Amino acid sequence: AASDVYKRQARAVERELRRQGLPPIRRAEVLTPVFYRSKGAYVIGKLWTDTRTLPLVLALTHPPAGVTVDAVLLDEEEVSIVFSFAHWYFLVLMDRPYDVVRFLKTLLPRKRLSELYTAVGYHKHGKTEFYRELLQHLSQSDDRFVPAPGEPGAVMTVFTLPHFEAVFKVIKDRFDYPKRTSRRTVMEKYCLVFKHDRAGRLVDTQEFEHLRFDRDRFDPDLLRELQTVAARTVEVDAASVVIRHVYIQRRVTPLNLYIRTADDAAVRAVVEEYGRAIKDLARTNIFPGDLLIKNFGVTRHRRVVLYDYDELCLVTDLHFRSKPPPRDDWEYLLDEPWYPVRPTDVFPEELLRFTEFPEPWRSEFVRSHGDLGSLTFWQDVQARLRQGEIFDIFPY
Repeated sequence: AASDVYKRQARAVERELRRQGLPPIRRAEVLTPVFYRSKGAYVIGKLWTDTRTLPLVLALTHPPAGVTVDAVLLDEEEVSIVFSFAHWYFLVLMDRPYDVVRFLKTLLPRKRLSELYTAVGYHKHGKTEFYRELLQHLSQSDDRFVPAPGEPGAVMTVFTLPHFEAVFKVIKDRFDYPKRTSRRTVMEKYCLVFKHDRAGRLVDTQEFEHLRFDRDRFDPDLLRELQTVAARTVEVDAASVVIRHVYIQRRVTPLNLYIRTADDAAVRAVVEEYGRAIKDLARTNIFPGDLLIKNFGVTRHRRVVLYDYDELCLVTDLHFRSKPPPRDDWEYLLDEPWYPVRPTDVFPEELLRFTEFPEPWRSEFVRSHGDLGSLTFWQDVQARLRQGEIFDIFPY
C-alpha cells in the first residue's frame, strides 16, 4: 500500500513537471537530508536539461491521509523565498554542512553563504561568514557608513553601507517620547524573534559585540549622531570606532518610502501584502504592537516584512476588547480615555487608523483587510492559539 502511495506521488510530480513545460530531464541530484520547518518538509535538488540547470524543491505536507507533495518549485525566485531571511530556520540533520551549503549556493547564487548557513540552523557559522563578507566588502570598496533610509527610530539609531545589503541597529542611551520601554526589554524582544517561528514576516537579526571599524569609514554626521544618542554603546577615538553591541539585519525598503515611488500596481500589491503579513504574524502568535507602515519593509520579492521589534508581543498575552462608548458629550470630547486601560489591552477598532496609508490606499486596505479592525478576528485567532492549533503558513 505504501509503495502505491509513493508511485502516485511520483506520477503527480511528473505531471506537474510536464505542466510547467519543463524540457526533458537529463540528470538530477537530490540532497539526502530532508529540510524540516514548522508543518512542512522539503526535498532539495537540482535538475539538468539540455540547455540549463534549475532547482528542484518538493514541498511535503502530512495531512491525515499521509505524506503528500504539496508543491513542486522549479524557479530560483520561488526557492529563494523558501530560504528567505524572514523565515524560521530549517531543522536539518547533516554530516557535511559545508558541502550542503555549497550545493545550495549553486541553486541560489544571489544568496550569501552567511544567509545559507543561517537558514539551515548553523547560526555561528553564518555569523562568521557574515563578518568575513563585511570585512571583504570594506577592504574592496570605499563605502562609508551612513544613516539608513527611513524615518529615524525612537529606540534605535540605524545606519548602513550603501553597497552592502545590511543595516546596523544600535540601541539609544535614552528613548524618544512616547516610548516607555527599557534596553533590557528591547533585547528580550529581539531574543524572542530569534527563537520564534517568523512565518516569513520577521527579518532575521544577528547580534554582534565589540566590532571595531576605522573612523574614516563613518559619515561625519552619523558619527556625531552616534556620539550624541548612543555614547554608552559606541566608543570613538582618533583612529577607530568601537561598537560594543549592535543588531544587524538584511536591508529592505521601508514600506512608507516604497509607496511614494512605486507605480500604482506595485503599491496595490504591497498594501494587500501588508495585511497578509499582519495576519501571518497573528497566526504565529506575534502582535507587532506598532502597526505604523514605517516599521515594515518590502523585500526584492515584494513581500512585506516587519523589522522593528521594540513593541512586539505575543497575541496570547493580550486582552482584545471593544472601546466603551462615551456616556456623555464631555467624555466624547476628552483627549484621554474615560475608561481604565491596562498595558495589555488592545482595541482592534483603533488599529486600522494607525497604518498611515494615504488615500486611496487606506480605503483599499480597509476593503481587503477590514477584519483586522474587528474583535472577532483577534479573539478567534487567540482562542485557536491557546488551544494549541498550528496554522498552515507556507512560503510558496
